[in-house]
Formats: sequence, structure tokens, C-alpha cells
Amino acid sequence: MTLYSSPDCALSHCARLVLHEKGVTCNVEYFDINEPPEELLELNPNGSSPTLIERNLVLYDSRIIMEYLDERFPHPPLHQMDPVSRANARMLIKRIDQDWYQLYDEILNSGEKKAARAKKMLRESLIAAAPIFDAQDYFMSDEYSLIDCALAPLLWRLGSIGIEIPSLGKGITAYSNRVFSRNAFQNSLSPAEKQLMDSV
Repeated sequence: MTLYSSPDCALSHCARLVLHEKGVTCNVEYFDINEPPEELLELNPNGSSPTLIERNLVLYDSRIIMEYLDERFPHPPLHQMDPVSRANARMLIKRIDQDWYQLYDEILNSGEKKAARAKKMLRESLIAAAPIFDAQDYFMSDEYSLIDCALAPLLWRLGSIGIEIPSLGKGITAYSNRVFSRNAFQNSLSPAEKQLMDSV
């Protein structure tokens, strides 16, 4: 199994985080998304990150890779066992992508004015969600799940875009400390990602 991954892409980080939570032995190949290696382009002509290769299987969507890994390596489970809970978790991840990752992408890839607006909206949206972070140890759950794997890499990057986690409230700060301190999270960090926290 090989995971081709950008060293600083949040969605790639999500896939790496699931690998480490599962304790899966996988060869992680870091690459520059502007210059994808030939062996990756032969399997995924888009050269996108992340791309997971296992025998004849080629997956190149972060959320699909996360789901596949959870089903392929069932222990420890990162999804609830019943279909209703799994569907609800998928909806929450979709909301995180639409509401928070989309704003994060705008901050990174837009002009100054639009990026400033997106930053303000992201900060306000996270503060509005503070009661959710206060309610349980993990995001809308007492147990760590794929939802946390989707959310933690985004929170890790907030400081690098000028949103200080302590300014978002005690609940988000405690949650962030909880997920960041997990061995799997620390082991999932690329050298570039480790520097993100050092630089803020």
C-alpha cells in the first residue's frame, strides 16, 4: 500500500491521520503537487493528492480513502457500527467540508479582500459551533471518530492563517489539545506540518 501525499495539504493529512489511527503499514510518498511523479501520473493522470494505491486499486479522494481504510482495517473502528450513525457522521463530514474547508480554501487561494472576508466567516462559524465542542470529548461523540480525523488537520492549520485557537473559546481549545496530543496525530504530521505550529 502506498499513499501519495502532499506534505502540507490538509485533506492529505486527513488520510495520513486515519492510517496512523489504524496502525496500518503504508509507504507514504510525499510529492510536490506542481510536479507529480511519473509513477503517480500513470495511475492517476490528475496527479492529485492524496492518492492511495493498493494492488490494482487506485483511490484519489480524501474522504473515500478515509472510508476505505476504516472498512479495510476494521479495528479500531472509526465509524459507528449502525447505518444511521454512519450516515449522520458522513453528513457531518460533508458539512465540515462545505462550511469550514471551503472557507479555508478561499483564505489560501483568493485575493486579499476575499480572503479576509473568508477568514472572518471561518472564525465566526467556529465560535458559533463552540457549544458542540463543549458538549462532548470529541466532535458530537464521546468516542474519537472519522469526524475528528476530518476536523483535526484543519484546526492544526488555523494559526498559520491568523486564527488563534485560544481566541475561539475554552471548548475548542480543549478539544484541539485533546486531538493534537494523540500519538496518531503527532505521527501523521509531515515535517512541513510540524513547522506550521512552530511558526505561529
